[in-house]
Amino acid sequence: MPSSSTLGTTALVLVIGMLVSGVCNTILNKFQDMQCVGNCDDPDPKKRHYFEQPIWQTLNMFVGEFAVWSVYIYQRHQAKRQIANIPPSTVNQMDASALVDAIDNDIAKNESNLIELTGWKTLLFWIPTMCDLLATTVMNVGLILTSASVYQMLRGAVVIFTGIFSYLFLNRRLRYFEWISLVMVVLGVGIVGLSSVLFPQNRPSSSSESSEFDYGSLVGVFLVLGAQLFTASQFVIEEKIMSRYKVTPLKAVGLEGTFGLFSVLAAIPILHFTLAGQYPTFDMVQGYHDFFDHAAVWQTGLAISISIAFFNWFGLSITSSISATARSTIDACRTLFIWMVSLFLGWESFSWIQVVGFVVMVTGTFYFNGVLKWPFVKEEDESERAPLLRNQDTEQ
Repeated sequence: MPSSSTLGTTALVLVIGMLVSGVCNTILNKFQDMQCVGNCDDPDPKKRHYFEQPIWQTLNMFVGEFAVWSVYIYQRHQAKRQIANIPPSTVNQMDASALVDAIDNDIAKNESNLIELTGWKTLLFWIPTMCDLLATTVMNVGLILTSASVYQMLRGAVVIFTGIFSYLFLNRRLRYFEWISLVMVVLGVGIVGLSSVLFPQNRPSSSSESSEFDYGSLVGVFLVLGAQLFTASQFVIEEKIMSRYKVTPLKAVGLEGTFGLFSVLAAIPILHFTLAGQYPTFDMVQGYHDFFDHAAVWQTGLAISISIAFFNWFGLSITSSISATARSTIDACRTLFIWMVSLFLGWESFSWIQVVGFVVMVTGTFYFNGVLKWPFVKEEDESERAPLLRNQDTEQ
């Protein structure tokens, strides 16, 4: 049996690996957006064309998730250990980790009664895959219009929608202090979004930083926030599936990667023939040349796919063994590191409003996940938890 020090070292390596791969994912996506693909010799930055292909970036993500099959096949072959049922969406967004723990405990209690997910039933995962596809594509558009740190901070809004959807569809009773926490998250997200609009950041297409009201950033903020509706929907649908069927999270990620890969490849020609004339972003031929004719773009795309594959592997390896407190802290650190790297690279300037918004949002998330305790909450109230999933006997 491994010693406690060995287990501690392994957990530390996994946490560091998850942080590094998670930070690289967002930074590399933003770096790819900043690559010039046309009229690069023009002295006027506004006349240059940059890589703005959110569909191709979504394809990058699903290629990374599809690569998880190699690990799944290897583990099936080795059959040395079994991973607990941790929903795939929690790897990408750990802000709602208190909800995740509650659902996971419920699933664990009923695991022996679950039916193995096989055959045509695996197509059920196509539903959350479509939510993931829409969320990722919309967020990629938002990332083009706003900074990497604001993008990552705004993704924390998923805890708001996940909490509300869990209340509406998973029958989880949110206690009054949890609602207070969600209000804090809403306030923090609003402040972060405001900082992005009032203090626009440097973009490749601008010669200098502007202090004017940035309508593009405002659109980017709303796009990233709106995408969290799809992310929260993905979370809830995955929970419903995994509460009824037995499926390992690694297989679930592989299924979503496969379905997503086929969906994007099928959507690219459809969007090309229907929308390319009006929106060049959906031009399949132009997107192909933008991606493969420029080494920096396709090499970054490869790195993105690799970082996503590692991020999923690290996340699935540690999510079942650490607490909601640790997961929430890791996600906050990931956002902080993305911000620090962006500042170091000169992609954005320091803003105290953004600092305040980030602190308020993280504080609300910490209170929601139990990292911090409200002084007016009694211990029995804190430990009380209503059923998160509907009783099987009451569902028809």
